[in-house]
Amino acid sequence: MTRPLRLLVCATLITSLGLATACDPKKPEANATPPAATTASTAAQTAPGAAATPKADDKKADDSKPAEATVATIGKPAPSFTLKDEAGAEHSLDKLKGKIVVLEWTNPGCPYVVRHTKDKTMIQALEKLPKDKVAWLTIDSSKHVTPDASAKWKKEHGITTAFLQDPEGAVGKQYGARTTPHMFVLDAEGVVRYAGAIDDDPKGEKKPEERKNYVIEAVQALDKGEAVPTAETQPYGCSVKYKG
Repeated sequence: MTRPLRLLVCATLITSLGLATACDPKKPEANATPPAATTASTAAQTAPGAAATPKADDKKADDSKPAEATVATIGKPAPSFTLKDEAGAEHSLDKLKGKIVVLEWTNPGCPYVVRHTKDKTMIQALEKLPKDKVAWLTIDSSKHVTPDASAKWKKEHGITTAFLQDPEGAVGKQYGARTTPHMFVLDAEGVVRYAGAIDDDPKGEKKPEERKNYVIEAVQALDKGEAVPTAETQPYGCSVKYKG
């Protein structure tokens, strides 16, 4: 076909079909991005209201986030836990349903704990409570706690309660334990009914018999089916020596 005739045919095609590329002598670039692919990618990134597809790294980061911990609150179910005592025996809060539970945070290296141990505050309080209806657990959330040290302390001072080991501080933080001692009383359904100090004598100025023991008061009220007179007080003592 002669050049004039070819140009005439192209002109006719352009006019009738709009095929501009039919007469374009240039070849497409080998690395050109197809228009359709570019449009789809842009739409996926900018479409309003569209949920972004997480990258592999983002998804991994989201999966690694720890679940939010339940914090002990007056009138709410207490956070469940399972801890081993100084002898290696496991104690699960869930298995104590049906009993009034006393939780005592301790640290034998704390002067306040030493004072109460010397005065036998906890031992005498436990003796005044109905043994068949009450479970008393002592918890040490100190980063330095060891089973051997707990066993030695118990033996030296005639303590009979289980010394639960919480060196990571997970249970202590769940309950918001801030001091040693810090006391919690749970009813038979596992609901927190009291949180705070063991008594009303933070400075140790009163005689033991003159002190108002909030834990005894709370347990006795619950045993009678009554509301706890004082549900919360300010705990006093040494700060809990949490890990980190």
